[in-house]
Amino acid sequence: MDPFTLLAFGSKVVQAGAMAAAGRAERKAAELDAFATETEKKRSKVSALQRHNDRLELYRNNLSANLASFRGRDDASVKAFLDRQKEIALQDTSRSDLMGMFEQAKLQQQATTIRVEGRAREKAAKIKAFTTLMGGLMQFDETR
Repeated sequence: MDPFTLLAFGSKVVQAGAMAAAGRAERKAAELDAFATETEKKRSKVSALQRHNDRLELYRNNLSANLASFRGRDDASVKAFLDRQKEIALQDTSRSDLMGMFEQAKLQQQATTIRVEGRAREKAAKIKAFTTLMGGLMQFDETR
C-alpha cells in the first residue's frame, strides 16, 4: 500500500474531525450569544419595572403638590383634575409595561433563533465532516 494513500486518508479523517469540532464550537458560541440575549431580556425587565416605579413616584409627588395647592378647595373641578392625573399616570405605566413586555418577548425570540441557528450550523458541519470522511474512504478504497 502506498504511504501517500494512507496519508491522504489520514488527512481526510483529521479534516472531518476539525469540521465536526468547528460545528460544536459554533453551537457553543450560539449558546453563549443566546445566554447574553437572555441576560439582556432580564435587564430589560428590570428597566421596565424601574420606569413603572419612577412614573408612579412622579404621580405621587405631583399629587402631593397638587393637593397642597388645592387646599381649601373642594369642588368638582379639583376632583376632575386629580382623577385625570391618575388616569394619565395609569395609562403611562400600562403603556410602559406593555412596551417592556414586547421588548422581552423580542429578546426571547432572538435567543431562541440564535440557539436554533447554532444547532443547525453544528448539524451542517457534522454532515460536511461525514461526507468528507466518506469521500476520503472512497478515494482510499479506489487507490488501494
